[in-house]
Amino acid sequence: MNTIIHKAETRGQANHGWLHSHHTFSFASYYNPERMNFGVLRVLNDDTVAAGMGFGTHPHDNMEIISIPLEGDLEHKDSMGNVAVIKEGDVQVLSAGTGITHSEYNKNKDKDVKFLQIWVFPNKKNVAPRYDQVSIREISEENKFYQVLSPYKDGQGVWIHQDAWFHLGKFEKGHSDEYKIKKEGNGVYAFVLEGEVEIDGEKLSKRDGMGIWDTESINFKATENARVLLMEVPMSM
Repeated sequence: MNTIIHKAETRGQANHGWLHSHHTFSFASYYNPERMNFGVLRVLNDDTVAAGMGFGTHPHDNMEIISIPLEGDLEHKDSMGNVAVIKEGDVQVLSAGTGITHSEYNKNKDKDVKFLQIWVFPNKKNVAPRYDQVSIREISEENKFYQVLSPYKDGQGVWIHQDAWFHLGKFEKGHSDEYKIKKEGNGVYAFVLEGEVEIDGEKLSKRDGMGIWDTESINFKATENARVLLMEVPMSM
C-alpha cells in the first residue's frame, strides 16, 4: 500500500471576494508540481460563493466535471439549454466532450453556497456533451459508504466516461467500514467533509485528503461524527 496525505491547511487558496476557493491540486494561479493530480483525478476544489454571485459563462472540453453541493443552492446554465438548481443531497455531472459552455451562480441572495468542484480526465475523448443531475437523498445510508457515481449508465448515482466510483458516507463516532477497490490498479482519494476519521491507521480531520493505492481494500473508522467522500479512480491516464 502507498499513501499520500494532504492536510487541509496545505491546500492552495484563492480569495476573489465573491469566491473563496481551496485547491487540493494545482489550479489557476495555484501551481505545485508535486500536486498536479491523483491518477485521473485532476481537480478537487472546495468553493464558497457569496450570495448572488457566481462563475460567468466559460468553456470546457474533454473533462468530466462533477459538482457536489454542501450548503445552499447553485444554479447551472449551459449551452445545451439546461437550466437547473442543485443543492445539498444532489450530485451533478457535466461531460464536456467536444466542448460546452456553462455558468454557475449562487441562487440565494442572502447566504453563501458551498460546493465541491471535481474534474476527472475521461477515458474517451470528443464524446457528445452531456448534463445530468440526481438526488442522492433516497439512497443515503447511515454509517456505511453508498455509491453516488460510477462508470455505468444504470448504476446508482450519476455516471461518467471513466472507470471511477465515488462513495459518500456519514458516520457516527465509533462506527467503521471497509471499502473494497472496484477495479484492479485503481486508487482511492479520501476527502473528509466533516469530523475526524482514521484510515488505515492515519488520523484525518475536516478537509484533509488522503490518497491510497496499491491495495485491495481500505479500513475506515470515525473517531468523531464524520462525513467523507471516497473517489476511486484509475492511477494511470
